[in-house]
Amino acid sequence: MNNFINSRISIMETMLIELTNEKAAKLLYELEELHLIKVLQKSRQAKEKLSTKYAGSLPGDVADEIQNYVAESRGEWNSSAI
Repeated sequence: MNNFINSRISIMETMLIELTNEKAAKLLYELEELHLIKVLQKSRQAKEKLSTKYAGSLPGDVADEIQNYVAESRGEWNSSAI
């Protein structure tokens, strides 16, 4: 059995694990106390929404100019005969 495990997992390999039960977290921390594993990240941080990240990146007047240009371009596209 040990040969099977050793052939599948190399020492110092980093793994991402999703815990589905509170008991699993307790077990991982117990393994860490025994110096068998090291917990690198206690919790996953929520990703920042792009709208929040880039809010205010463009000055308002530039954003208005872009919106007007897009609206004008759409109007020209829709009125042109193909």
